[in-house]
Amino acid sequence: MSTDDDITLVKSPVDLAIVEAALSYTAPSTERLRTYAYEPPPGEAATNVVAEPHVLAIRDIHRARSHFTLDVQGFQLLHRASAVGDFWNEDEIRSTYYREAEALLKEVTGATRVDVFDHTLRRRVPDAADVRGKGPRQPANRTHVDQTEKSAPERVRFELPEEADALLAGRMQIINLWRPINGPAYDAPLAICDAKSVAPQDLVASDLIFPKRAGEIYLVTYNPAHRWFYARGMQPDEVLLIKCYDSATDGRARFVPHGSFIDPTAPKDAPLRESIELRAMVFHAP
Repeated sequence: MSTDDDITLVKSPVDLAIVEAALSYTAPSTERLRTYAYEPPPGEAATNVVAEPHVLAIRDIHRARSHFTLDVQGFQLLHRASAVGDFWNEDEIRSTYYREAEALLKEVTGATRVDVFDHTLRRRVPDAADVRGKGPRQPANRTHVDQTEKSAPERVRFELPEEADALLAGRMQIINLWRPINGPAYDAPLAICDAKSVAPQDLVASDLIFPKRAGEIYLVTYNPAHRWFYARGMQPDEVLLIKCYDSATDGRARFVPHGSFIDPTAPKDAPLRESIELRAMVFHAP
């Protein structure tokens, strides 16, 4: 069981259940890291990223959910049912779920404007490859951050070119809303790292190359100071908010590593994970 020293940002003494499991870090490299999001050019490897797994303690936040917030640790677990009846219906996601997400993020962050810019559906199929553009994605097990110092403002300019300068004059965040859609989600849960335990040098910029553009994400190198958490058995009426970027540099959480893992204590008959993640630009007036 944990102690106050183990969870220094939890404000009251509480024991959190622990699972020991492997998380997939990225091995240090002298090369610029890159991954092709499509069939690579002849002679090119799909990626030059080398995985480096580490078995670590991952703590269940359910008993202390109120102590974890977007601005302190960089993530927040909320009870919030959705009116979506079928998360495999793209029209329903865009017409109903996007609006729910925008309202939720305004409520939690106090933002003046929220723009959802994409979503990803995932379904775990054991031993199958993760192929973009061919049905649901597999859970992303490599620890990463969706945005970087460079790519987050670039995303605003890509999505909202005519308004970008005015919007970027104020505080801007990019937040991921993660929800299981066939809970309880014991299979391949999502681990999130306390942003306060991450040093800048732990985050390594990596190119994500598409046919007509290139994006940039952070991959994560191992640091024993990292503090990892998850929400065991999340239900579809729960949503996990994950800070992927924050332009504020006043000490708030800015970048939160995350990635899926195999929980060795999961029930043998647990349904294979199905989930939706939705990413939104969150703007605050200057």
